[in-house]
Amino acid sequence: MDPLQTKADALLANLSRRGSLIVAYSGGVDSSYLAYAAHRALGERSLAVTAESPSYPRSHRRMAEEVVRRFGIPHRFVKTHEMESPDYVRNPSNRCYFCKSELFDVLEGLRRELDYDAVTYGLNTDDTHDFRPGQQAAEEHRVLSPLLEVGLSKREIRELSREAGLPTADLPASACLSSRIPYGMEVTPEKLRQIDRAEDALRELGYRQVRVRHHGDLARIELSPDELPRALDPERLRCMSRALHEVGFRWVSLDLDGYRTGSLNEVLFIQPPPER
Repeated sequence: MDPLQTKADALLANLSRRGSLIVAYSGGVDSSYLAYAAHRALGERSLAVTAESPSYPRSHRRMAEEVVRRFGIPHRFVKTHEMESPDYVRNPSNRCYFCKSELFDVLEGLRRELDYDAVTYGLNTDDTHDFRPGQQAAEEHRVLSPLLEVGLSKREIRELSREAGLPTADLPASACLSSRIPYGMEVTPEKLRQIDRAEDALRELGYRQVRVRHHGDLARIELSPDELPRALDPERLRCMSRALHEVGFRWVSLDLDGYRTGSLNEVLFIQPPPER
C-alpha cells in the first residue's frame, strides 16, 4: 500500500478511537487537514474551534470560514485573552508558551462544558525541528497531536489536503501576527492591527508569501525568494513603500534574504564571537 495512504488511514483510525474531539483550528494547512480528518472520522462528534484575538490575522479567519463552510465541519469561534497576560505582552522568547497556555485553557473549559473527550492540535513532524515553546503548553494541558502520532510531515499534509480538495493545500506557511514583532519589543493591539493591514496590502499587490516584521517605525518586508526579482522593479518598490506608509510605518525596507520561517528566532542562536 502507498505509505502516505497508510498514514492517512492510521490517522482516521487514531481519531475514530477518541470518541469526541475539539480541534484547535486556525484555518492554516495543518489544522485544516486535522479538522477535515476529524470530521470524516467522527462526524458531529468533532468540533473545530477558532480562537479570536488581536493576533489572529483577518486572512486566516477568511480561510477558516471558507473551509468549514465548504466541507460542513462543525465550528465555532471563541475569545482568548492572551493580551491580558503581562508575560505575553512583554514578548519574551517563549511568548508562544503563554499564548498556547491561554488557548488550551479556553479549549479545555469548552471541552468540559460540551462533554468532549479531548482537545487536539495540528503539530506535525516538521514542527519538532524548530523552537516551539507552545509544545510545552500542549504537553502540560494533555492536548493530543494526532498528525505527529502517525508521523505526518508538512509536505505530506499538503499532499493529502490536495487530494481532499482543501483550499489550504498550497497555502503559504502561517503564524500569528505577534510572531512579526522581535522578542523584547512589547506586543500591542495597535502593532498587530498595523501588521495585519500591511500584509493584506501587500497581498493585494499580488505577493503570496508575505511577512511584515515590525521594528518600531521600520517595516521589514520578507517575500518568498521566487517573488523577490519582480519586487525589485522600481515601480513595484514604490507601490510597496506607499502601501506601508499608508498604514503608519515611517520607513520601509525589503529583506534581501527573503522569507524564512521563524526568522526572528535567528537571534536566539547567534554565537558570541570568540574571546581574543
